[in-house]
Amino acid sequence: MSVRLQREPFDAAAETAALTRGRTDIGAVVAFTGICRGAEDGAPIAALTLEHYPGMAEAEIARHVEDAQSRWALLGVTVIHRYGRIAPGEPIVLVLAASSHRHDAFAAAEFLMDFLKTRAPFWKQVEAAGSTSWVDAKQSDDSAAERWSGAPPRDRDAAE
Repeated sequence: MSVRLQREPFDAAAETAALTRGRTDIGAVVAFTGICRGAEDGAPIAALTLEHYPGMAEAEIARHVEDAQSRWALLGVTVIHRYGRIAPGEPIVLVLAASSHRHDAFAAAEFLMDFLKTRAPFWKQVEAAGSTSWVDAKQSDDSAAERWSGAPPRDRDAAE
């Protein structure tokens, strides 16, 4: 498991290669890269600024990675989340979930992204047209995360 918070952009391909290097037990890696859009709610933006609570953010993300590892048969997880000022087109977040079979990798990556969108201690500010505003939580993100509140299905033998 690797959880990193950083200002600098990351290289998703290099991170995937590092996760799988020398591993022949991994049969699937699901990668999600979140990228800063050039518009928020239809209005053009100049940048996003992401703030976090150092120490607490890493611990919270690690706790949810451990939860994902208890739910699915994962062989590796990498989560990188940037903070600071991020321009449109730049990467914000990377989630890599590796397993023997695709089902566990897909489910874990989606679970982790739903958590990052709703419960990770980050605050997002939008810079647009000479003004800034904080972004409120979205009900649609909360609804997506609620589906994970029950016990996970664990039929690994049927997963491919």
